[in-house]
Parts: sequence; structure tokens; C-alpha cells
Amino acid sequence: MAGISGTGKSRFIRKQAEFHDPDDPEGNFCLIPVRPDWHEPSDLLGYVSRVDKPKYIATKVLAFIIRAWKSVAPDASAAGTGTLNSASPPYWLCLDEMNLAPVEQYFADYLSVLETRDFNEAGEYRCEPLLDLQALNQSGDLKLQADLGLTDDPLWDYFQQHGIGIPPNLLVAGTVNMDETTHGFSRKVIDRALTLDYGEFYPNDYDQFFEGQPENKVFHWSVLTSARREQLTATFDADGKRTVAFLDRVNQVLKRTPFELAYRALNELLLYVACLQPKDDQTLQAVWDDFMMTKVLPRIDGDEDKLRVVIGDDAVNLLDKLTDELKGLLPDIWDGQRPDLFREVEKGIPCRSRKKLEWMKARLESHTFTSYWP
Repeated sequence: MAGISGTGKSRFIRKQAEFHDPDDPEGNFCLIPVRPDWHEPSDLLGYVSRVDKPKYIATKVLAFIIRAWKSVAPDASAAGTGTLNSASPPYWLCLDEMNLAPVEQYFADYLSVLETRDFNEAGEYRCEPLLDLQALNQSGDLKLQADLGLTDDPLWDYFQQHGIGIPPNLLVAGTVNMDETTHGFSRKVIDRALTLDYGEFYPNDYDQFFEGQPENKVFHWSVLTSARREQLTATFDADGKRTVAFLDRVNQVLKRTPFELAYRALNELLLYVACLQPKDDQTLQAVWDDFMMTKVLPRIDGDEDKLRVVIGDDAVNLLDKLTDELKGLLPDIWDGQRPDLFREVEKGIPCRSRKKLEWMKARLESHTFTSYWP
């Protein structure tokens, strides 16, 4: 969640959690202020202390992860997760001021394990461990079972066998500002994230201050991790061919640049379509538009030299070429209105990626450098 200070990023995340459990708003919400001195994962997941007797020092984050597991996997045992509780609310972990420390360092374990999540045909969930209890047990009795409230709990048997992985109902949201006190993001992080320019997706309207802003759509956790054709049959792109062709055209512009897209991007886009279920051409193009805003444009930054690409025999500006390409790929929304898939609004909104590209090009002309970040 990127945006200037005071726009409501942290409040948005808290409200998302409250929607599912208004009677216990703190039950599925955990706020963690990130410190500038975080450089490795123990600040989030804990560590073994060898003062006096070896003991595992658990963290607030680890305790929150256990709460999420208890909600989503009530039938867990040493054999596996069992039938997941699909009614479990999302558990929102809010990393406030996430980029005060280098994300690639303190969040390295999570970023790696994130790619291993998978749901099999029987509905069971598998994930590599964030915390390998079998390795920890070699350090002796660390009192971790009692500290995590798992005494006589079959969930502990699952953790003993499989380690403590990312629960499927855990959503991690980081609030970020881009200024001289913060760190930038590598494309490794951006590839694994859903980047929202808060001012574009949830603009503050002063005229609506007393009446209230439009209601936001509510996020939920999904069992979809790998896109399959049958997930698209009820959408306007029933076989996925149009979506694949769209991203291929975009990627042709990005070829042989640091911003080129790979299979992960295609999988994410197809999952966008599968989850949002567009029923007409305009809504399908709105899904593509939001994908450009959340997954593609955040990758692009640089000066005029870095953004100069060779197309045929001509050297052109990448932002200009991408604008020309999108104008043809998004004909129904480029000059008109499109549905807002993130807020409950009656009227349409302008094409988001067109507005952002124009802003990035203007920034390049005035500052000789540009990026996605506000």
C-alpha cells in the first residue's frame, strides 16, 4: 500500500479485518511497526536464546500466525492440514512503514516460502516451513509448544511433522512511503506483491469528508495458486487466450529490458481474471488495466537512457511505446470510463494505467528520472 502519509493506508487494512469480525476486530488483525534496524528474519519469526538454558523467543507475529492456523485448519494432524475451514476470515498482518528496513533482508524467509504454497485436489494445503521444528528440536526443549498455546493441540503434531508454514488465510499488507528515510523495492519483491498506489485506487475526496468515502470492496483469501483453464470458463475470456495475448503484447515492449515479465506474471494475471470473474469486454479490460497498475508499472523506473528501447531500427522511449500498445489493447476504456473493481461506486472511473503513464512521462521530462512510486 503505497502513498503519502495520512491517506489512510493502515486504517484501510484494519477496516478490512473488522469487516469479517466486527465483534473482535483485533482477533484477525496484527499491527507490527517495522524498525530501521531489522536486517534478518528473527525480528519477525523469533530466535533461539542460549542464555541460561536454550529457549525459543517467540514474537507477536509468530503468535498471530498460530492464531490464523487454528482458525483455518481445525482438523490438522500429523498427516496433514485436513479439511480447511473455508469460512475462516483473512488474518491481516500489517507491517507499518514496511520499507524503513530492507525488505529483501528481514522478509527473505517469507518471500521464499511464499512460492511453495499449493492446494491439492483433495483440498489439502501444503507449504514449506517458515520455522522447521525438527531442526529446532536439536537444540533441546525450547518450551515453544506451551508458549504458543499448543499444549494438547493436534495442530502441534502437524507442525512437528511439517514445520510452521504460511497459513493459507494470512494476508500480509505493508504500508510504504517513498522518501529519503526509506528503502526501495527490488523486482523480486514487486513480483510477489500486489502493489497499490493508494491515491489512485482509494483517492481522498475532501468534498466527501463528512458524508463518507465510497465503500471499499472486501478482500478475501483464495485457494487458487496456479491458474488452470477450467477456472476461467465462467469469465468473458473462457479459454484465457485473450488474456495471454494481452500480456504477450505488453511483454514484447519490455523484451531485453530489466522490466521483462516471466511466467509468474502470466499466472498472476490469469488468477486475476479467475478471481474477479469479468462478464463483459469492458470489465475484462478493467482487470488488465488494474494488473498493469499493480504488477507491471511498479517494475519500471529509470532515466532517459534506461528507458530507451530499440524497436526495429528505431530507438524509442519505453513509456511512449507502452502507451501506444495499451491504447490498442484497451480500446473500450482508454478514452472512456471503466468499472471500479476495488470500490463500490455508481459511476465509472478513467483508465488507471493511462493516467499513471502520463504522470510517469511528465515526471521523466521534468526530473530526467521517473518511477511508479508517488
